[in-house]
Amino acid sequence: MSQLDPLSATFAALADPTRRAILARLSEGEATVGELAQPFEISLPAISRHLKVLQAAGLISQGREAQRRPCRLELRTLRAADDWMGRYRRFWQGAFDGMDQYLAEIQKEDHDGE
Repeated sequence: MSQLDPLSATFAALADPTRRAILARLSEGEATVGELAQPFEISLPAISRHLKVLQAAGLISQGREAQRRPCRLELRTLRAADDWMGRYRRFWQGAFDGMDQYLAEIQKEDHDGE
């Protein structure tokens, strides 16, 4: 994944439902690899591979506290993806607002024509 630009790496990492579930769990607070693996019916090495993808994309980091290696969410990377999507959200919101206005005009015309 190192050949992808940061935004592409983020979206590639988010494309997998297991990785999205891991991020959802980390949004509640730090967790160890074992804690992250508990709800899944996949091997610990498979979870570790998912964590490596998330880490390479900059979505999580892993600390070191004695024997523990807690993972934590990195909001900066998610914020960059949200900023990128925000431009399109504003476009669609404007389009929907225009459609709402148009439908209101049609309904008013239909009501006035009765």
